[in-house]
Amino acid sequence: MSASSSQFQQLEKLGEGTYATVYKGRNRASGTLVALKEINLDSEEGTPSTAIREISLMKELKHENIVTLYDVIHTENKLTLVFEYMDKDLKKYMDTHGYNKSGALEPQLVKSFMFQLLRGIIFCHDNRVLHRDLKPQNLLINSKGELKLGDFGLARAFGIPVNTFSNEVVTLWYRAPDVLLGSRNYTTSIDMWSAGCILAEMFTGKPLFPGSSNEDQMLKIFRIMGTPNERTWPGVTNYQNYKSNFNVFIPQDLSILIPNIDSLALNLLQGLLQMRPDARLSARQSLQHPWFNEYTGNGSNAGFDQQSLQHQQQQPPQQPQQSQQQQIVQGYSYQV
Repeated sequence: MSASSSQFQQLEKLGEGTYATVYKGRNRASGTLVALKEINLDSEEGTPSTAIREISLMKELKHENIVTLYDVIHTENKLTLVFEYMDKDLKKYMDTHGYNKSGALEPQLVKSFMFQLLRGIIFCHDNRVLHRDLKPQNLLINSKGELKLGDFGLARAFGIPVNTFSNEVVTLWYRAPDVLLGSRNYTTSIDMWSAGCILAEMFTGKPLFPGSSNEDQMLKIFRIMGTPNERTWPGVTNYQNYKSNFNVFIPQDLSILIPNIDSLALNLLQGLLQMRPDARLSARQSLQHPWFNEYTGNGSNAGFDQQSLQHQQQQPPQQPQQSQQQQIVQGYSYQV
C-alpha cells in the first residue's frame, strides 16, 4: 500500500494486546485522527497469522458498523494497521457513562447499541465471516454514538461444509456453552451467544457469566440457564467435555437477575441465550425482533412467542437523567 509511517504522528498509547500495541495517531497531511495498530515482526516467525487474517478480512468488510481499515504499512520489522479512530470501547463507555456508577446504560441507549451491534454481525455473517471474539472491549464507539465491531484477529471465513475450528475462541465470559462443552463444529450461533451476553451486560453493567476457568464458566451458565440434558438439548451428552455428574440446576428467571430490562428486550435476550446452538436467534431474526420496531418500521410482532412474555410484564424501567446519552441516541439515524 502507498502510505508510510512518516505520514502519521504517533500520540498516546491506547492499549496493548497479545501481538499488537495500539496508539492514537494523526495523519500529518489531513489532521485526521487514526488508530495505529503496531505489530512487531519476528525475523524467524514472520507475520502473525492473526494479523494476516485480520487484514484479509477487514479489507473486504466495508460497513458503517465495522471499524474501517484505512491502510497497512509494512516495514522490515513492523506491520502497522491504520484504522479509523474511535473514542472508546463499550467497556470503557459503560464505566464512564453508566448511571449511578453501576456501568449499566440507559435502556434506550442499550437498544441503540444492540441494534448497531447486530447490523455489524449480520454483515459479517452475510459475508461468511465469524467474528469469534465479540465482547465489550472489541466494540468501539465514537462521539456520534456509532458502535462498530473491531479486532478481527480471531475472525474466520466459513464455508460449506461446516469447518472444524479451534474451540479456544471468544473470551471466556462470552463463550457459548457448545464451545465450552468441546464442540468444534460451529457457525454463526457462537457470535449470537456473545451478543446475548453483551446485551445483558449493558443492562446491568456486569458480565452475566463471569467464569474463572472453562469448567467454572459452564457452571456459571448452568446456574442461570439450567443444566442441559438429552431432553432439553438432544445430543448434549456426546460432547467431549460433558459429564454425567454435572450439578443439576433449574433455569432462573432472567427478569429477576436483570430487573430494569423490559419485556420485549427480555424476549430477545432469551432467544439469543438459547443453550442449543440451533435454537439461537440469527442476526437477521434478531434485527426483525419487535423490540427494534421503532428503528425498522415493522409494526407486527408476528413470529415471536408472546406467551413467554405474559408472566414477565413489569413497570417500564426508570429513565435515568443522562442527557449526553439521550443526545447520542437521537443523533444517530438507523437504516437496516
